[in-house]
Amino acid sequence: MLSGERKEGGSPRFGKLHLPVGLWINSPRKQLAKLGRRWPSAASVKSSSSDTGSRSSEPLPPPPPPHVELRRVGAVKAAGGASGSRAKRISQLFRGSGAGGAGGPGTPGGAQRWASEKKLPELAAGVAPEPPLPTRAAVPPGVLKIFAAGLASGANYKSVLATERSTARELVAEALERYGLTGGRGAGDSGCVDAYALCDALGRPAAGVGGGEWRAEHLRVLADAERPLLVQDLWRARPGWARRFELRGREEARRLEQEAFGAADADGTNAPSWRTQKNRSRAASGGAALASPGPGSGSGTPTGSGGKERSENLSLRRSVSELSLQGRRRRQQERRQQALSMAPGAADAQMVPTDPGDFDQLTQCLIQAPSNRPYFLLLQGYQDAQDFVVYVMTREQHVFGRGGPSSSRGGSPAPYVDTFLNAPDILPRHCTVRAGPEPPAMVRPSRGAPVTHNGCLLLREAELHPGDLLGLGEHFLFMYKDPRAGGSGPARPPWLPARPGAAPPGPGWAFSCRLCGRGLQERGEALAAYLDGREPVLRFRPREEEALLGEIVRAAASGAGDLPPLGPATLLALCVQHSARELELGHLPRLLGRLARLIKEAVWEKIKEIGDRQPENHPEGVPEVPLTPEAVSVELRPLILWMANTTELLSFVQEKVLEMEKEADQEGLSSDPQLCNDLELCDEALALLDEVIMCTFQQSVYYLTKTLYSTLPALLDSNPFTAGAELPGPGAELEAMPPGLRPTLGVFQAALELTSQCELHPDLVSQTFGYLFFFSNASLLNSLMERGQGRPFYQWSRAVQIRTNLDLVLDWLQGAGLGDIATEFFRKLSIAVNLLCVPRTSLLKASWSSLRTDYPTLTPAQLHHLLSHYQLGPGRGPPPAWDPPPAERDAVDTGDIFESFSSHPPLILPLGSSRLRLTGPVTDDALHRELRRLRRLLWDLEQQELPANHRHGPPVAATP
Repeated sequence: MLSGERKEGGSPRFGKLHLPVGLWINSPRKQLAKLGRRWPSAASVKSSSSDTGSRSSEPLPPPPPPHVELRRVGAVKAAGGASGSRAKRISQLFRGSGAGGAGGPGTPGGAQRWASEKKLPELAAGVAPEPPLPTRAAVPPGVLKIFAAGLASGANYKSVLATERSTARELVAEALERYGLTGGRGAGDSGCVDAYALCDALGRPAAGVGGGEWRAEHLRVLADAERPLLVQDLWRARPGWARRFELRGREEARRLEQEAFGAADADGTNAPSWRTQKNRSRAASGGAALASPGPGSGSGTPTGSGGKERSENLSLRRSVSELSLQGRRRRQQERRQQALSMAPGAADAQMVPTDPGDFDQLTQCLIQAPSNRPYFLLLQGYQDAQDFVVYVMTREQHVFGRGGPSSSRGGSPAPYVDTFLNAPDILPRHCTVRAGPEPPAMVRPSRGAPVTHNGCLLLREAELHPGDLLGLGEHFLFMYKDPRAGGSGPARPPWLPARPGAAPPGPGWAFSCRLCGRGLQERGEALAAYLDGREPVLRFRPREEEALLGEIVRAAASGAGDLPPLGPATLLALCVQHSARELELGHLPRLLGRLARLIKEAVWEKIKEIGDRQPENHPEGVPEVPLTPEAVSVELRPLILWMANTTELLSFVQEKVLEMEKEADQEGLSSDPQLCNDLELCDEALALLDEVIMCTFQQSVYYLTKTLYSTLPALLDSNPFTAGAELPGPGAELEAMPPGLRPTLGVFQAALELTSQCELHPDLVSQTFGYLFFFSNASLLNSLMERGQGRPFYQWSRAVQIRTNLDLVLDWLQGAGLGDIATEFFRKLSIAVNLLCVPRTSLLKASWSSLRTDYPTLTPAQLHHLLSHYQLGPGRGPPPAWDPPPAERDAVDTGDIFESFSSHPPLILPLGSSRLRLTGPVTDDALHRELRRLRRLLWDLEQQELPANHRHGPPVAATP
């Protein structure tokens, strides 16, 4: 729909009719999480050391000799020492989880990430760039076995040549060529290579099976930029395990990788060695404190493989004077004793020498919440071994979800998730929390996601305050905290029974709720305040929706009560608002469809009743009584009321649909099939409302123009210059006008009063009168052309009377505020009458070309018709100067002298904000009485579902 433009002076410019409401959905930019699928949150784990995060069971090189030259760390790295190069190679290996991404080997993004993990920003300036690969010394290629993993029959594997510079993508291309899976397009075909992936499989031979049958237990998909030969050299399997490289379809590999992660999460005993290394790296995030000797360790040399690794890491990080080591060890020993004293039972148990590994585990329990970011405190989880305690919001919008592989439909990426929760009832995108700089935060569940807020089921977006409980699914329960708000939250948690909980949709919630901590009398007073209150709220349950909508539409159609003109639209908008705020996401489209159908049926029945009462539908033999303005006003009042209410309701519904689109756009759900289906239902409801407005408008102007048809001829026949009468001035009353003009002006006045009483939208009022003036102009001009044929009608005296009548009508319309619209649509009739009002002597001096210039709105056929039938006197014909030139002779002979009624202006529905007032108390007494009646009706419907001994009558509010 296009909004009507308005010219200078207030006249509308009518464009083409375009009824369907356009809906635009912009798909947001998708992002790919850079963390492993096992990590629940981007902010839950932060490693402060890249070398500890890449340790394996392979023994590290021996520590450097005792003679250590003290230099800056950046200088050591730039010198290309063995330990520094080794650490960089391992860091490059474990951050290569995406092809060509920021974490790929050798990319600037990877270097920045390595530097940030070391927490040494100054390394960026002091580290010399690594020599490019082509300048390194040539390394002889090695033979790499790539197993087909069921993709091809015959040989179990194919051998390919690989060097340290060979990437996984290059080896996939070579292996495809060896297996003959390139489809005849060559190994370099990108489409074929993209369909397969190289996987690093970990397994062990089955016991008791001859020949050592392979049984894979863990799988990891190598990124295209990773170097398999380097991975094989740096990371070796534990004793009793074996590893190999397999060629699999990319989709199948992702699925198997996800299943492997799920199996590892479900059973911590079967987790691969890199998971335990990750746990050690997280425990070692305390820095050098973990390398200090434990209690009772004698000389301070750590025992066991864990102690050896910490000792070696200390040698790599040593950059301070040996003189300060004793003080640091003493401080570390004090912190360890403090941590052990906080352990359960430490007060009764004797402090004995403990394993440093136990201390690493205890340090994970000493968690200090952030002081500048909101976070979620886990109260109940699904897997204690996998869940974290604190989940920090690193972005303004935080998304909880299960995550997972890419969607199978069109290869669309998986939705972006900040915190991964691995419970079975968690959706891929379960819940979204937005916390801006200022409180409160907003929480919104995804479609179909079970979410509770302070123990109440959450269906729509709601405010989230510090201390609120947020339940996700059947297993996870979080407490929201925001240290930026100051203090530790409210004095009393909001979810305790003493505070009234969230209100269920029905009006009986205040009386039946026994968990809010209020007494029976207090609950009854709350219900009475709601039933009799003036707040614009109408609560209902989905099962009572059909009865409520039917009652509102029935009361509006029958005209019962003394509702204000836009009262039905206000009540229906309250129903729409309640559905959009408190009911499930998919309920609003269904409500809109049911509402539009009820309105259409009511309007259609009213049109049939008006048509049956028209004179032309009476039985034969009954004389036809002409329509009067008063009768037409009574008949059209219901249609004008429905047109006004439907227009305002349509604008209100459009706002709600646009809000739905914006929310879906923010959550990245523009391609959700359920959302697309809901938007289609909303489009159908909007189309029905458009149809109701069109139908009521057409019927209204039809009966008004039908009444005008019998009154307009008087403007051409009546004489305003009656004996003793004075012509009225501008703004005169209807009774002061000449008798021949009163019937026509009476129709205009009745239509103006009717649209004003029904509070019709101003744009529709102007378009209604624009159509009436268009019809009047065409009807009068056609009568003028027809009456000039065969009889003396075109003469100066008759033209002056018509001009005077037309001026009186335009002056009266100007006083009614419709002068600009009338002047625009009566222009052609005015010009034709002005031509006939020209004195005879002046008209004889004019030529065809000058007349065409002075009266451009008249067609050549109309101008020639007026001139050829003009009365110049007895026996005098038109002068030769009035003959059209040969170039316009065809237009004169074939042109139509009558105006077409089919070229009427189209209807342009108004766009913009609705005029319904849904905020603040209800001030209209009639609307308040109807609102009270509907609330008590809903109360009765709720009580009818209860047993007889549990029913209550409507409570009465206590008088102050």
